Amino acid sequence: MTKILVVDDELSLVTLLSYNLEKNGFEVITATDGNQAIERVVVDKPDLVLLDVMLPGKSGTDVLRELRQEKNNVPIILVTAVDDEVDKILGLEIGADDYVTKPFSPREVIARLRAVMRRYEIGGDANRASGQATSDRILTIGRITIDLDKLVVQKAGELVKLTPKEFELLAYMADRAGRVLDRETILHGVWGFEYSGPDTRMVDMHLSHLRDKLEDNPKDPQILKTVRGFGYRFEKIPTPNEV
Repeated sequence: MTKILVVDDELSLVTLLSYNLEKNGFEVITATDGNQAIERVVVDKPDLVLLDVMLPGKSGTDVLRELRQEKNNVPIILVTAVDDEVDKILGLEIGADDYVTKPFSPREVIARLRAVMRRYEIGGDANRASGQATSDRILTIGRITIDLDKLVVQKAGELVKLTPKEFELLAYMADRAGRVLDRETILHGVWGFEYSGPDTRMVDMHLSHLRDKLEDNPKDPQILKTVRGFGYRFEKIPTPNEV
């Protein structure tokens, strides 16, 4: 049974979510503040965390940042207020897998949980609670090497440090090298849920971060190309012995 950690200090909301999640076959554990959330992640090893941003003591974004700094890649969905765009962007930048805004329906939350679970293949024994995609492939495109099993990226033999979401986005595009992908396609493929409108900015933001880490000159990208009016393309750059 997939284990979900619900973190919120609003007990009526915790009760509502717990009831609906259990009704849909999930095991639910709960926490009401940031410190307790970190303890439950470490001790109980949930498969996925539903994490409210506004928590007493330590905020949800602080919890997320601390877990990612400790290399804990458990999938995390942030719960934010409807108008807190700063929280959404900050959360995605430091490693959240998705977000849901209050007020929401339990059906929406469950749909987003299942979308994240599909991306990480949660539900089986392999990589349980690790937040790692299951694969034995190594993608090598030009000077970029992506080890999907070890979650390691190298450029010309040098280690590149990426957030979990940056890694997933890079792997998704590299696996489709040469194809032009529009923002909606990337959002659906990487974030696993139907987005539209302003949410497509998440693609631009994450690709900008990837360019800063992978490109020799981020202002003139040669790997992650913009195809104006259409979207983005992962460009294959020949290695020296291929030129």
